[in-house]
Amino acid sequence: MRILVTNDDGIGSPALSQLRRVLQPFGQVIVIAPDRNQSAMSQALTLHRPLRLHEVGEDTYSLDGTPTDCVLFAFHGKFTERPDLVVSGINHGPNMGEDVFYSGTVAAAIEGVLQGVPGVAASLVTRKPTDFREAADVVGNLVRQTLERGIEPRTLLNINIPFRPATEWRGVRVTRLGSRVYDDTLVRKVDPRGRDYFWIGGEDPVWKPEDGTDFHAVDAGWVSVTPMKLELTDHARCADMQGWDLRL
Repeated sequence: MRILVTNDDGIGSPALSQLRRVLQPFGQVIVIAPDRNQSAMSQALTLHRPLRLHEVGEDTYSLDGTPTDCVLFAFHGKFTERPDLVVSGINHGPNMGEDVFYSGTVAAAIEGVLQGVPGVAASLVTRKPTDFREAADVVGNLVRQTLERGIEPRTLLNINIPFRPATEWRGVRVTRLGSRVYDDTLVRKVDPRGRDYFWIGGEDPVWKPEDGTDFHAVDAGWVSVTPMKLELTDHARCADMQGWDLRL
């Protein structure tokens, strides 16, 4: 088995070596990661300039592009064998609820699924310094169980791990995506010359406290695993709209 490991935090993230450690028992691990932080890039592709790949170690490469670029390069670039699994992360910060639509970490796993292989996205719910070792152990165990049981086509797993000692983890919960309350999304400030400028992102996110969601599980000390299906069509609404008699 060939496993592609990537992320959106960049090639310098210590999470990459920890993922290699826990995934090597399953097969050959290839790391292709952005050469710098590419957080919140979602499914962005680099279309208007060439991409450059640099070998930084054995089976380890940096790419001056996005997380999705990295996955596409693994499937269609210089490598003769396609990956059998894409593992993205471990992200330094949560990827829950609607944030999965912005996340470069989740986007890389989605791209793996679009290329026809299982995808796993993993995030540690903290921005504090960490070595990711215990979080990687969790990901390794969950990947092993996923490989043993299999995963449906066009489905990925989104894992969020609470930032607390492993002895305080309560176990694993299968969850649905939560819902975020978007306050202070755009912050307005004034520069020394009196001109306005803006930052996207304000206070830490606030979540609706709904049982069964990823946020609720992580907040209570559970590792959250959310299966995500790449099917956005509302089939019930399609059936209903057939009777609308839409016309030009």
